[in-house]
Amino acid sequence: MSAEARAALPVGVAAPLLECRRIDIGIGSRTLVRQLDLQVRSGSMLAILGPNGCGKSLSLHTFAGLRSAHAGELRICGRPIADWTRRSLARELALLPQNVEDPFPATVLETVLLGRHPHIARWQWESALDAAIASKALAAVGLAGYEERDVITLSGGERRRAALAAVLAQTPRLFLLDEPTNQLDPNHQLEALQLLRGHADAGAAVVVTLHDPNLAARFADHVLLIGKDGHWRCGSVAEILTAQHLSQLYETRFETVGFDGRRLFFQA
Repeated sequence: MSAEARAALPVGVAAPLLECRRIDIGIGSRTLVRQLDLQVRSGSMLAILGPNGCGKSLSLHTFAGLRSAHAGELRICGRPIADWTRRSLARELALLPQNVEDPFPATVLETVLLGRHPHIARWQWESALDAAIASKALAAVGLAGYEERDVITLSGGERRRAALAAVLAQTPRLFLLDEPTNQLDPNHQLEALQLLRGHADAGAAVVVTLHDPNLAARFADHVLLIGKDGHWRCGSVAEILTAQHLSQLYETRFETVGFDGRRLFFQA
């Protein structure tokens, strides 16, 4: 199904899994995103694009409740984020940061099992079911058979895929992913985004920051463009992701061509 067709699907009656009501996002006294109104519903994928330093990562951290919005209201699954405990929130949403550190020796399976901790009672060990979920997540990212490898022996791209597996093992309804294609080769970039698109089609909500507008056009339903001046545009991929808007966003000329039924963007 094309991005345009997915964007035209009827909106469900359930509360958005992520909702921003005129929120300001910033750090210290500096506001990077002003008065953001946004809804991300079950079954949809939102791509966030913008120049370096515009607030993409900061926005994801705010959506995850790691930072407070400067103003406005943020809701997760219909409830104000302040009403959630960290443990209960971690059962509903998962965040993949831009950089993930592995400071302690651990196997790949042990690393991925960290994603199961919100679902495990205190003072309990991971169960056989938790291990099966983690192994399934590793298989989904192409790391089946890596369970007993030391995580520090993995390449940068393999470690990124293991971090994505930990997010999958968390089994959230809302995925927040900061440059999930970072350090991945072209084949694994496509596989990662196809995997996330599949979770959206199965009912999750996926929010992902990207640098490549062509990947956004190929996989997302909606796009949020964040500029350097705090202003933003949000809407369907067909409406918002245009050469004109990209040229304004990145202050460099973009053009578009049609290929195999899709639009491709390139810098002119």
